[in-house]
Amino acid sequence: MNALDQAIFVAGHRGMVGSAIVRRLKAIGYTNIITRSRKELNLLDQQAVHQFFEQNKIQQIYLAAAKVGGILANNTYPAEFIHENLMIEANVIHEAHKADINKLLFLGSSCIYPRLAEQPIREDSLLTGQLEPTNEPYAIAKIAGIKLCESYNRQFGRDYRSVMPTNLYGPHDNFHTENSHVVPALLRRFHEAVENKQDEVVIWGTGAPLREFMYVDDMASACVHVMELEMSSYQRYTQPMLSHINIGTGKDCSIKELAKLIAKITGFSGKLVFDNSKPDGTPRKLLDVSRLEAMGWQSGIDLETGLNNAYQWFLENHQKART
Repeated sequence: MNALDQAIFVAGHRGMVGSAIVRRLKAIGYTNIITRSRKELNLLDQQAVHQFFEQNKIQQIYLAAAKVGGILANNTYPAEFIHENLMIEANVIHEAHKADINKLLFLGSSCIYPRLAEQPIREDSLLTGQLEPTNEPYAIAKIAGIKLCESYNRQFGRDYRSVMPTNLYGPHDNFHTENSHVVPALLRRFHEAVENKQDEVVIWGTGAPLREFMYVDDMASACVHVMELEMSSYQRYTQPMLSHINIGTGKDCSIKELAKLIAKITGFSGKLVFDNSKPDGTPRKLLDVSRLEAMGWQSGIDLETGLNNAYQWFLENHQKART
């Protein structure tokens, strides 16, 4: 059988991450990509997931489905964030094992690491300190996903891999001004400020925190690269007792620098006001991507190029963008 004919299930294909993985797989030439909408397959329903894997001969899974959001959403809906993410990953990973599906890639988040982890953050920093309180429930769910993969690998010899992407942005992002992450929220806020001829834009926090941002198609390229590595090559960089790999650019910038760049891209020339009463979150979060680079992959899309691409997508899809 041609490797490009393998049946690949991308869970969460309508989201920003899942849709980017589908684009990458198609660009490489994979022809049998299987997707299901939330209405067609509720990943919170274990029996539905069981039946889906029984009825479809899946050979690989990219587990990109998740409940995600920014600081406000994580603070407001902690129960939903921990419950839904735990249920999705437990159902998919366990039922994949029961269906004898041997290859799976679980997508986590850089928020799994301690709030004050040494920078840049290495993979072995996991579980060495306290998490950032504003997104702790989400982070714990993602840590559980990593440990699920590790556990099925150890006990059953599965090839379940995990990647921890940095902060992502790009097509199909959530552009809600309050419940989204910082890049799409600011893109929309500055865009509307220009439309409404506003003199200033208010930005949460002090602007001092340092963040790493990665264009989602860049991340998808890295995910497929990690998934396609021979087992011996993958194990060389994930042993002992690690199943996850950081995915990022290796570069960061302050929120203030980000805001200035987005103002430039959207054509906003007014004043930037930083609301110090709002939380900053983690002071700095930069991933150590030396393992990923040693595996033969490096980021190829710089921040300004990626932001321009993301803004162009927003302009072209303004009516259907999640706002």
